[in-house]
Amino acid sequence: MLVQIIILLGSLVALVWSADKFVFGASSLARNLGVTPMVIGLTIVAMGSSAPEMMVAGTASFQGNPDTAVGNAIGSNITNIALVLGITALFQPLIVSSKTIKREIPLVLAITALAYAMLFDHELSFIEGLILMIGFATYIITLLLITLKRRKEHPIDDPMILEAEQEVPEGVSLGSSILWLVVGIIVLPLSANFLVDSSVFIAKAFGISDLVIGLTIIAIGTSLPELAASIMSLIKKEDDLALGNIIGSNIFNILAVLSLPGLIAPGAIDAHAATRDAPYMLGVTLLLILLCFSRQRGAFRVGRTKGGILLGCFIAYQYILFSQLSH
Repeated sequence: MLVQIIILLGSLVALVWSADKFVFGASSLARNLGVTPMVIGLTIVAMGSSAPEMMVAGTASFQGNPDTAVGNAIGSNITNIALVLGITALFQPLIVSSKTIKREIPLVLAITALAYAMLFDHELSFIEGLILMIGFATYIITLLLITLKRRKEHPIDDPMILEAEQEVPEGVSLGSSILWLVVGIIVLPLSANFLVDSSVFIAKAFGISDLVIGLTIIAIGTSLPELAASIMSLIKKEDDLALGNIIGSNIFNILAVLSLPGLIAPGAIDAHAATRDAPYMLGVTLLLILLCFSRQRGAFRVGRTKGGILLGCFIAYQYILFSQLSH
């Protein structure tokens, strides 16, 4: 058992590290090939924080553990809002003025409600997975078209987009870009495979379901990049990017991550995903809007008190999960 726990923790670290190197290599390669920083920032870099979840979801689904994939998607969204945003706001209150984020806040609620509706019948079908993946492609393309159109009309002044451009690495040689891209491509699936295998072993040993292991250990582990990115954004005085990472990651988790078990291993899912976890995900997303985004002088403010409330919601959710395991 100790060996499996060490493998799980090691593979989790390798997964997060390789995802970062994959994004670094892919984005620097795209820049070397002449792709604009704005396009790279809104696509490759933006999707980078969800790369671990996507790899885990795909691996788990291929191995016949779709509940782990579903739990990872739902658990990551709950963790991003309640834990990551909660801790970030406690660390330092956020003041957000980005029009992009304001547009995406109701969108993330609508997408979350769609996911809940799809899981309501305790099943995730191939058609539902396809709808989510088409939605993901549509979202990326629409975001790019809107931004490119605005740039043609007048200079971009949205802090979220400007900060995303600044995240694109520059001055990286073509050889280094290819090297890190290849390293990421190799290590990502290997670490995801070891992570899923060890998680399933531990879950069975302790009588924990695949769903719960995805909701807890894997979800929290794969959300650590968002926490690190959010705190670093605050240190750099980039409040918009701190919140934008969380909102964007949640949209990607539903459209790109939750779609994978539907596409790869469609069928019945653990009933708790529909009756307990998806409603909680929808609830904290709604709380995100009602609690944290009261307008102040044209901006949204997420203060320490609101951060504490969100963190309390995360603790309460963990209590609900593990109290049910003890019965």
